[in-house]
Amino acid sequence: MEKIDNIIPIISRDFNSNAYIFNDILVDPGTASNIDYLLENIKLAGLSIDNINKIVNTHCHFDHTGANEYLQKEFGLEVYLHKLDADAIIRRDGEETVASHFGCSVPDINVKIIEEGDKFYDFEVLHTPGHTHGSICLYNGQSLISGDTVFSDGSFGRSDFKTGSQTDLNKSLKRLADLDVSNLFTGHGPYVEANANQHIALSSRTASMLY
Repeated sequence: MEKIDNIIPIISRDFNSNAYIFNDILVDPGTASNIDYLLENIKLAGLSIDNINKIVNTHCHFDHTGANEYLQKEFGLEVYLHKLDADAIIRRDGEETVASHFGCSVPDINVKIIEEGDKFYDFEVLHTPGHTHGSICLYNGQSLISGDTVFSDGSFGRSDFKTGSQTDLNKSLKRLADLDVSNLFTGHGPYVEANANQHIALSSRTASMLY
């Protein structure tokens, strides 16, 4: 499997989010329906689930977090979320986590809180509200793991879910457009290698015209 800037991408299938691995961190494992596919791809990358200790979720939506419960209970992985989105998990809010949209229950997990400026190895947590009020990106000066804040080809996440905000999303996209980003690892769709700045700038311009 391809490895870019120490990041191993696992591209989603069905409605699951893309997942990413760096060091002992798994970002956005998807839903429980994705478990076998996820574990198979971890093996294809030459790793074992035993090499992974932490899950970092870019936001609380079920298509990114649904697998957390199985992975925590089966393998003891710690789960991290921004404090604003962690609250929805703790309250088991099916609407805010969109678990109810999938006809599923909110994952029953223990959550550790992260905030702006926290670090996982050389990746810094950037609070980028808009898709949800607790959405984050992870940035190491070269690569951006963006969740559903920004996608490739000028696209970006919806802001019409509970706790979403068009105004906040526009501000977050402008912030990301000011960063020096080579590689963009998105929550859905293709990732971008080498010219990510152009994609993020286009997303920001598009959002500013709409909002």
